[in-house]
This record gives sequence, structure tokens and C-alpha cells, in this order.
Amino acid sequence: MSTTTPVVPADKLPFLVQLRARERLPLMLGVAALVAVFVALLLWARTPDYQVLYSNLSDRDGGAIITALQQMNVPYKFAEHGGAILVPSDQVHEARLRLATQGLPKGGSVGFELMDHQPFGISQFAEQVNYQRALEGELARTVEAISSVQGARVLLAIPKPSVFVRDQQKPTASVMLTLYPGRVLDDGQVNAIVHMVASSVPDMPASNVTVLDQNGNLLSAPASDALGLDANQLKYVRALEQSYQRRIEAILTPLVGQGNVHAQVSADIDFSRVEQTAETYKPNQGDQAILSQQTSESQQVGGQSVGGVPGALSNQPPATPTASPANNLAPAQSQRQANAAGTGQPPGGASAAQAPQGPRSDRKDSTVNYQVDRTIRHTQEASGGVKRISAAVVVNYRPGVNAAGKPALVPLTSAQLQQIQGLVKDAIGFSGTRGDTVNVVNSPFELTKAPVDTQPWWQRSRNIELAKYIGKYALVILVGLYLWFGVLRPALRRLLAAPPAPEPQAVAAAETTTEVRRAGPEAGDYERNLEFARQVARQDPKVMATVVKSWVSGDER
Repeated sequence: MSTTTPVVPADKLPFLVQLRARERLPLMLGVAALVAVFVALLLWARTPDYQVLYSNLSDRDGGAIITALQQMNVPYKFAEHGGAILVPSDQVHEARLRLATQGLPKGGSVGFELMDHQPFGISQFAEQVNYQRALEGELARTVEAISSVQGARVLLAIPKPSVFVRDQQKPTASVMLTLYPGRVLDDGQVNAIVHMVASSVPDMPASNVTVLDQNGNLLSAPASDALGLDANQLKYVRALEQSYQRRIEAILTPLVGQGNVHAQVSADIDFSRVEQTAETYKPNQGDQAILSQQTSESQQVGGQSVGGVPGALSNQPPATPTASPANNLAPAQSQRQANAAGTGQPPGGASAAQAPQGPRSDRKDSTVNYQVDRTIRHTQEASGGVKRISAAVVVNYRPGVNAAGKPALVPLTSAQLQQIQGLVKDAIGFSGTRGDTVNVVNSPFELTKAPVDTQPWWQRSRNIELAKYIGKYALVILVGLYLWFGVLRPALRRLLAAPPAPEPQAVAAAETTTEVRRAGPEAGDYERNLEFARQVARQDPKVMATVVKSWVSGDER
């Protein structure tokens, strides 16, 4: 008794059976998967390299920065331990500038925005404390603007004002700097920080500002050596010596070639400051210039001499003077009168009443002031004058031919050395009066080999970065080649290859099956034909596969 097997529709067959029945569908799915994998690898290779935007941020600044990055549509992620915010390397600088316009990050210090929300009725002490905190925060932000400074903290000690001058105290300041790894501040930058802080606080001298780094090194110490030279003077000396050195090498290089001359210059600089004031007087010569002249004359004739015992009797008023022509007498007449007075008889028959009585005194004073030449000269000599210069120059041998006629290095002639020495003297401004010296030596140079890096090439950071960059794209290329040669190309070959010729038995069975298929419905014996097809499928599955294939392809209608 034959068993009837129900026929299952094509759309109800399992997915794998449908997939096997359609040979082009797996190929299309494979190509799509290959393209998807290749695109994914390409996107992975082009994933941006993230770099640190900011690190060691406070929670408040970190939240504000993340909000700003979201508004700017800038991708970001956190470091492994959450200590830094990372953004794509090509957007680091742009993001920093755009965040700076918003005042981010603000840092741990606060500025004068602290004074914006002052509560009503605040005490004077609290207001002064807030002002000092705001000033410290603004100074810290300003110092952090320096490229080498990662963080800064400023502490101000402002004393209370006093009405007494002797009790007044100057304010002081301390600045703590956190520098980036590998960065240092030179003396000029430290002095700039000191003067900036001192200029921001009233009545604060620069000597009251202390600057130190995170390692506890005092940066604001007076830079001076045992000889009393400060950093600026030493820097000036080095710059002057290097200038002379460059002059010598520049003028000798065209003669002896590049790298064949080395020079060193030592300069003795006088940094003393001299101020001199001279006042010179010299005697008058030729016509004398009278500055002022004063003459005084006095004459007294007659009168009684005062004498006797001191008291009321001797204190008598002087006698009444009488007019006498004695002042107009000639010196000879005056002498006769004096003689007559000595003998007690009046001269020239004059009466005794008209003769002068008492002594006579004459006095004459004369003062003349002459103009005296005077020169006042104030001289201030500039510091930094050159006291002495010493130059040492070494010149390499010149290529030539030795005694055997072979190429070799030969020394310079005496004339060439004298020429080089003269050029060196002119280059440094040689002066024999101040004791300058120039020493030129001609000697062969020792060839020194370049330092060899002992670190293995696979451990060098530059090679590691290059290997990562190349390996990323090499991996994409290798995966693409494997998918092409291992998956896609074999599938295409199987698809495009000609089907193998069927065996005679398979052809006969297929023809028989076809005949059965054609004649089955006409004879009306459907069940017998179906059973015959099942037997053929059991005996030779390949023949049945060929028949089904022909049905699917539409070769047989």
C-alpha cells in the first residue's frame, strides 16, 4: 500500500532550504557582509586620536566644560581614571579657545566676581576679606596665563593702616607656582611675576614678593654671585662674548670653510658707575673785572679828652664844636698850627680863641671785589665699558698635497696665519692700549663620530608610533584581501563556472522523470508517478537534484 506524502508549498519551506534553492542570494549576502566589514574597518582606522583637553579639574569646572562641549557638538570622553577630559586631537586648540571665551575653566580661585553678590549689611571686616580673596584670585589667574605655569596660588598679607608713620608696615605676598613637567622659568619671567604682583598691591615693594615652585625651590632669590654681579650683568657679558665669537667665525668661514674654525672670546667688562663733580678756580689774566668797590672816610678834629676818676663828674657832655677852617688847610699850614699849639702861641697872629683845641684823627677804608673765574663740571661715566678682550681662534688644516703627492691636510703658511690674525683683530676692535690679546692656532681637527643611540630600534617611541600608524591600515588591507581572495572570489568562481556534464544514467533517469512528470497528469495516476519520483530520489539523489535544478531554472516547463 503506497503512502501519500503531502506536498509543502515553496514559501513554507525552511529558510535554509530556500537559501540553498537560490544560489545567487548567498552570494549577495556575502558581498553585503564583506562591504559592511570593510566599511567598519575603515571607520575604525579613521577613528580620531583623542588628546587631553584639561586635567586635574574640579567637579564644578568639569561639569561646566562638559556642558559647553555638548553645546558645541564636540565629542569627548574621559580618561581611564576620570582625571582628564579627552577630545579629538584636531579639535583640542579650537575647543580651548572657545571655552576660554566663556571663562572656562575658572580654576579653584575666584576673582572679582566674588564682589558681585555682596549681602546687605556685610561688615567691614568681611568686605575686606572678600576683596583680598578676589585680588588673590585675579593675580593667580594672571600668573596662570603664562605658558609654563600649570597652576598658581597667591597669598597676600595686607596689614591694617595706621595713622602713625613709625607703625606703618608694608604688605607682603607669596606666590606658589605649579609648572608643567619639563618646563622652567627663567630669571626674566620670575622678575616679571614679582613686579606684576608688587604693582597690583598699593605700597608693596618688589622685595616683599616671594615666588617658589611646587618643589619648594625659591625662584625670587636675588640672583648674584660672590663677586656681586647680578644675572643681567652676566647675561650681558655672555651676549657680548657670543657676539664677538659670531663675528670671528663669520669672517673666517669663507676663507677656511664651514666647520674649520672655532673661536672663543673672553671679555672683561667694567660695571662700576662713577659720578664726579669738579669746581675749578683760576686766576684772572689780563684786564681784571671789578665785581664791587666800596670806600669810606672819616675825620675828627678837636674835643677834650675824657679823663679823671670815673663817675658823675667825669661824665660830662662834649663841648660845643666851633667852626674852623682847619679842614681846608694845606698840610704845611696844619703842621704850623700843630707847632703853635705846642708852644702855646697862636700862629700867624691869630687869637687863641680861634685855635683848635684837642686831638685830631683821620680814617679811610676802601674795599674792592674782583670777579673770579669758576668752572663746575658734573661727569657720570656709563657702566658696561670693555676693559679688556681676549680671543682664542683655532683653524683647521687645509686640504692639499703632501710631499709624496697624495691628498692630505697641510698646515697654513705664516702669511695666511698673519692674515687671519689681522682679520680677527679688526673683527673684535683690537686695542693694544687696553691690553687686548689675540691667539690664532693652526691645528688639525679630531673627527668625532656622532653619538650612537644605544636604545633598540623597537623601543624608540618614534618607531612605535610609526608602527601603530602603519599597522592600523595594514590590518584593514589584510582583512580586505582575505575577504576578497578567501570568500568573494571563490564564490564568484563557483557561480560563473560551467556546470559539469551529467552522467548517462543521470540523463536517462532525468528524462524518465521528465516523461513521468509530463505523462503523469494525463494518465491520471498521480500517486504512481509521485512514488516513482521518490524511488528515483532514494536511489540516485544527484539525478533528483538535477531535475529540481532544471525546474527552478525554468528550463523545463
